[in-house]
Amino acid sequence: MENRIVTVTLEDHYLAMAQSRQHQWMADLPVESGGDDQAPTPEELVMGTLGSCMAQTAKLYANRKGWQIDKITVELSFERFSGKDYPGYDGDAPFVHEIREHITVEGPLDDEQKARIVEIMGKCPIRRLIQSPAFFVEATPQTE
Repeated sequence: MENRIVTVTLEDHYLAMAQSRQHQWMADLPVESGGDDQAPTPEELVMGTLGSCMAQTAKLYANRKGWQIDKITVELSFERFSGKDYPGYDGDAPFVHEIREHITVEGPLDDEQKARIVEIMGKCPIRRLIQSPAFFVEATPQTE
């Protein structure tokens, strides 16, 4: 996959405008956080991106197998916890995020095929990006 650039600009209040190739989308904050609630929050967009990736990965896999999927629904929510208070976590990160998922796969598939589809969804590129260590390489900031 080629490296695609996403450019985000923020000029008016907290409404951010993002663009990649010929596509544009927005992110905003809810009113109670100081925004105008004109678009999803950045976190909601990440969950939408993750769910989209999971569903598309499942559909690509099913098509290769010749399995019919009529509909895939991925419902995601998340919550942030203190790392030291999260059960079973023994790392040193100050926070951990718990992502809860509810997946429905509709179509003429048996239980084994549905289980395999859900397993494959867990290997989508965005899920791997979120689960794996990521490193930010900061370019020299430009000011105008």
